[in-house]
Amino acid sequence: MVTNNDAILSVKFILRTTIFLFILSAAATAQTVYVATDGSDASGDGSQQSPWATVSFAIDQVDDGTTIEVAPGTYNGQVRLDQQFNSGVLIRSTKPYQARLRHNNGAALICFTCQGVTVDGFDIAHSAGNTGALVIQIQTSDARRVVLRNNVIHDSTNNDLLKINNGTRDITVQGNMFYNQSGTDEHIDINSVENVNILDNIFFNSDSQSVTSSYVLVKDSNGDSDGIVGSRNISIRRNIFLNWQGNSGQGFVRIGEDGTSNFEAQNVLIENNLMLGNSTRIMRSALTIQGSNDIRFQFNTVVGDLPSRSFAARLLASGANQANRDLVLRNNIWSDPTGSMGTEGFFGADVFDAPSGDNSSITLQNNLYHNGNKAIPADTNQEVNLADDNSSINANPLLPISNDLTLPVFNGDSFDGNFSSIRAAFIDLANRYGRPANGSPAINAAINTASPADDLLGASRDANPDIGAIEANASTPPPTTSSGPRKKAVLSWLLLLLFE
Repeated sequence: MVTNNDAILSVKFILRTTIFLFILSAAATAQTVYVATDGSDASGDGSQQSPWATVSFAIDQVDDGTTIEVAPGTYNGQVRLDQQFNSGVLIRSTKPYQARLRHNNGAALICFTCQGVTVDGFDIAHSAGNTGALVIQIQTSDARRVVLRNNVIHDSTNNDLLKINNGTRDITVQGNMFYNQSGTDEHIDINSVENVNILDNIFFNSDSQSVTSSYVLVKDSNGDSDGIVGSRNISIRRNIFLNWQGNSGQGFVRIGEDGTSNFEAQNVLIENNLMLGNSTRIMRSALTIQGSNDIRFQFNTVVGDLPSRSFAARLLASGANQANRDLVLRNNIWSDPTGSMGTEGFFGADVFDAPSGDNSSITLQNNLYHNGNKAIPADTNQEVNLADDNSSINANPLLPISNDLTLPVFNGDSFDGNFSSIRAAFIDLANRYGRPANGSPAINAAINTASPADDLLGASRDANPDIGAIEANASTPPPTTSSGPRKKAVLSWLLLLLFE
C-alpha cells in the first residue's frame, strides 16, 4: 500500500531529479569567455588565462547563450557584430565604462546582420580626428533583437551617435548616456525601422555644437525599399533631455523630417520624459511632428528657460507630406518659470506652431501651462492654440529651477557631479529637477485615459495619476538587478530545494 509519505517522497525525488538535470543543463549551456587588450585572436582560447584580443573575433567563436566579458582598456578598430543567436549573447564590459571602443575611420560598432546581441557597459566614441560617419550603426532587415544597455556613447566627430535604419526591427536602447554629436545630425537617428524602444537614457551636449540637429529623430527616408513604409511602433519613454546646444531649427525630439508622401512615422509613443531648459541657445521647439500618424505625446514634463520659437510643439506638414493625423498631446507640463515662453517666435510669442491645413486631427487635452508671472501666449495666429485645450490648467507646477545643474560628463572614472553610474546621474536629475513640490496643481490632476502604469523613474502611478513625467509622492524604485545576480539567485534557490 502506498502511503501519503511515500507519495510525498516520490514527488520530492522527481522534483529533485528535475532540478538536478536543469542545473546540469544550465551549467553545460552557460559559457563565459574573455577578451582583453593583452589577449590574442591567433593563440588565445577565450579563457580567462588566455583571452582573445577583439570582440569581433570572440563573437564569431561562441555558442548561443554565451557571455563575453571584456576587460578594461582601449580597443582600437571597428567592432563588427555579424552573428545570429536565438537565446542571445551578452557582450559586457567587466568593469562598467572601463572598456573603451574607439575607431578612427567611421563607426566604432556596427551590426548589419547580427541578431540576439546585448552590448552592456562600454565607453563608445570616435577617436579624435575620425572623419568617417557614425559612432554606432545598426541597419538592414537582417539586424534584429539588439540591446544597447548602460553605455556611454559620446563625441561623434561626424554624423549620428547612433543610427538605426534600413529595415531593422526589435531594437532596445536602454539606460545609456548620449552626448556631444558634431555636425547636422542626431544623437539617435531612427529611420525606416519597426519596434524600437528608447528608454531610461540621458541626452545632452556639453560643448557648443552650433549645428547639431535633434537629439532623437524618427522618420522614413527611403519609402518601401526595405519593406517598411514609415517607421512604426516606436517608443520614447522615461528619458531625460537637457542642455540644448544645437541648430535653432531643431529640438529635443523630432518625428518626421523629409517631406515624403507616405507618413514618415506611425504609432509613436513619447511618454514620461523630462525635458530641461538650462541653456541659453535657441531651439525651434522641444517637440516637432511632421507628416506623421498616430503620435501620442503624454505625461511629459518640459520645464525651464527654454529659448524657443514655439515652446510646446511644432506641428507641420512640408514638401509632399500628408497632414499630421491622430495626434494626441495630453497630461503634459509645459512650464517656463522665467516668463519667456515662445518669445523667439517668428510672428510673436508662440506655444504651438501649427500652420493652417497641416494637421487633420489633434487632441489637445488637460495639459498644465505656466509662463512665470506672464500670461500664456494666445497663439491666435496658429491653427492649434491654447484655446483648443478645454481642460487646460494655467498654474505654477512648483518645479525646481534647472539653470545651475552640473552636466554628468563621463571623466574616465566617474561622472561629473560625483556619480558612479549612468543610473545614479539619471535618478538625481529626475528627482532634483522633475519632481513637483507638495501642493503642486499637477498632483492627482491627470485624466486617467491611457495612463502609463509607471512614471519617469519606474515608480507606480496611482489611481489618480499626476500630470507630467513624475508621480510626485511615489518613491524611487531601487536600481534593477543585472541578469547575472538574478541567475545566481535562482540557482541558489534551486540548490536549496535540491538538498533540503
